[in-house]
Amino acid sequence: MKVLKWDDDLAVLLPKEFVEKMGLSDGDELNIVDVVERTLVVEKVDKRAEFLKRMEQRGWSAPESYKFDRDEANER
Repeated sequence: MKVLKWDDDLAVLLPKEFVEKMGLSDGDELNIVDVVERTLVVEKVDKRAEFLKRMEQRGWSAPESYKFDRDEANER
């Protein structure tokens, strides 16, 4: 992987195999969970699960037939 300068930050280009294995797509977020002997441990952020958890904490509920689908919501 190659580290690149991005404004005041650094960015990493991910190999296609890694992207496919993690099921990543444009706009997904990753958390760095740990660094073990100079090895990054990352996890994919599950935005859907976070959103549903926040709804539950606020006592909100979605209709039974509600389907949270980012791709469907963003279709044109």
